[in-house]
Amino acid sequence: MVKAIFFDLDDTLLWDQKSVKEAFAATCQYASEKYDIDPSELEEYVRKEARDLYTSYETYEFTQMIGINPFEGLWGNFLDDDDNFRKMKEIVPTYRKESWIRGLKALGIHDEEFGAELAERFPEERRKTPFVYEETFTVLNQLKGKYKLLLLTNGSPDLQNTKLDITPELVPYFDEILISGAFGRGKPDPSLFEHALSLMNLSKEEAIMVGDNLMTDILGASRIGMKSVWINRHNKERNEVIPTYEITHLEELFPILDELKENIHS
Repeated sequence: MVKAIFFDLDDTLLWDQKSVKEAFAATCQYASEKYDIDPSELEEYVRKEARDLYTSYETYEFTQMIGINPFEGLWGNFLDDDDNFRKMKEIVPTYRKESWIRGLKALGIHDEEFGAELAERFPEERRKTPFVYEETFTVLNQLKGKYKLLLLTNGSPDLQNTKLDITPELVPYFDEILISGAFGRGKPDPSLFEHALSLMNLSKEEAIMVGDNLMTDILGASRIGMKSVWINRHNKERNEVIPTYEITHLEELFPILDELKENIHS
């Protein structure tokens, strides 16, 4: 019997991609007021430079394992008490500046000072734009009290907690919040899912994982034999990882939970 629901955070409950997109749009728009450039072209170049730089650092393997993407590096501070996070904290100021400076250069603008200014502006814009999917609170309101709820998110504790600080109304819904960077391993590592179950005193049959990422949320759940729900809002292609259920909107969870209850009684 399902007693608990584990939720992913980014792009499951919080619309992180939109927040990043809006922060880029605002920062690049600001840049276009100084120079005659197309804001969307600057965004494209900065994203490319950020990805390339990110993979070149010694911390890349760690960020992959914990699940921290390049655009989180453009606004996170990584003030976590761990050697790998300390390295990231040292790297990110240069990383941010370089991403924007190189993005400008790709458009023929050589202005390091302005690049540094944009690098500081982007985190401010990102903090101003926390988006939550409109159905998130409706669904959590209906689940609270009926199921135990755990938030299982990849990333740096400092950064994930910042996201929760700017959307404080999310936190009270959860009995437990588990951040991969605090545990030392990220989804899809089975040990993280086993740890989540032990925090809730549950067996794998008593919980279900809901997330948007096949390669982290769904793969991790399937590795320990736990049921999973893939939220596929943008009609992504499936790969070799097969979720137990697939939905396009969080409210589609309710028929699944009802069906799971009926299976026990039948």
